[in-house]
Amino acid sequence: NSFLCATVIISLFAFIGCEKTDTSPKKIAVFVPGNLAGSPVYEMLAAGATEAVTDYNAAMESKNNSFSPVEITVIEAGTNQAEWSNKLTALCATSEYDVIISSNPSLPDLAAPLTEQFPSQKFILLDGYYPNNSNITTVRYNQREQGFLAGYVAGLVTTASVDEMKYANKELKVALLAAQEYPVMNEIILPSFIEGAKYVNKDIQVEFRVVGNWYDAIKGADLARSLYNSGVDVILPICGGASQGVFAAAKELGFYITWFDDNGFGKAPGYVVSSAGMKQKQMAYEQTYAFLENKTEFGTARTVGIADGYVEFILDDPILLETVPATLLNQMNDIYKAIQSGKIVLNVE
Repeated sequence: NSFLCATVIISLFAFIGCEKTDTSPKKIAVFVPGNLAGSPVYEMLAAGATEAVTDYNAAMESKNNSFSPVEITVIEAGTNQAEWSNKLTALCATSEYDVIISSNPSLPDLAAPLTEQFPSQKFILLDGYYPNNSNITTVRYNQREQGFLAGYVAGLVTTASVDEMKYANKELKVALLAAQEYPVMNEIILPSFIEGAKYVNKDIQVEFRVVGNWYDAIKGADLARSLYNSGVDVILPICGGASQGVFAAAKELGFYITWFDDNGFGKAPGYVVSSAGMKQKQMAYEQTYAFLENKTEFGTARTVGIADGYVEFILDDPILLETVPATLLNQMNDIYKAIQSGKIVLNVE
């Protein structure tokens, strides 16, 4: 099977200047290191880039009578990470795309060598960080803020009484269940999750387990059950499709979930106690539109967070308001405001 699993071709209309000699259309590739279905980060990536293309099309069509179509191709590389490098290399080798847009902490290290092999290839990489490469621009989200907030809420819930949170037990134990170990997980997300939990109570124990892949929901459920049986009453799953097993186990056994990347309250109503997400769709939209307007600053690397408006902590979802009592919600709001205002500073450098 071809790894060009999903293709979206949208006609854009770019103004042709009086000196323009190259009338070939711009082409954009969105490289998904995984599958779209069930992966909020990648769904938001593709949606944001596609919407930017659509809006740019409408703007250009209203202004100009001469048009040059721009094509955007969404490519799903699958969950086998061993194949990502070869698939990305093959994509570059086509020399078809003016820019490759992707999102994953591992992508900068895969792309950087390719800028030497294919010196005209440009990359826009989200959720990653790689400075000083003139063919790459990166924007990463402050996942220390996300991890801290998830850990803080886990700490509030595990220390709550049964009257406040009916699935809370007397043990002070929470857990992070990861798909794999990788630098951002080991160096930022896990330590900040621990930091947030212990900010509530230094005696809280934090367990860490690894699924081994991003799709095995059965193993995700088994690990969640094991954690629950050891006294854990709150789990943060960052394991892609395997998270479905964690949701199933929570409903079966009765424990809570803190969630990453998007609004997760509807995934298991009554069991999800927080969602600290990143505005990936907005960022993908902005970065794609900037490229279409020739405004991308290649060679730059940025970190954005709560104060910048790209990391959000959802506090007004009706399901959340039914799940978590006002006393805990007020504490959640206070910690969020403290980070937003700079009273609490959580840098990733």
